[in-house]
Amino acid sequence: MVMALLVLLGCQLIGEILHRAFSVPLPGPVIGMVLLTLLLLRNPSAVPESLAGGARLLLQNLGLFFVPAGVGIVANWDLIRQQWLPICTGLIGSTVLSLLATAFVIHCLAPRTPLAREQSASPKD
Repeated sequence: MVMALLVLLGCQLIGEILHRAFSVPLPGPVIGMVLLTLLLLRNPSAVPESLAGGARLLLQNLGLFFVPAGVGIVANWDLIRQQWLPICTGLIGSTVLSLLATAFVIHCLAPRTPLAREQSASPKD
């Protein structure tokens, strides 16, 4: 578990260093996650076996990471009540854009098999 956390935090630290050193327009944790993904794709045996167990433990307790966000909502309730329209507009707009972007990427990357083309061309009875 300690090695898993060291790998995760090490990748995040490298991401933060790259973000600050080169003014990359991505947050450091995102850069670290990309680096970890590249490391796992290139050489899966380079990462300790405990990484899967550590990741599983973090995912099982993922709900705890939302507690600070909930506290922030309660602490700023007056501001949220005053600015509810822009907040809702941003949430709904970003959700719609995310869904459209995901659908577009899936449509572009979906395999085009002869059977799929044949089924999509023939009308349903």
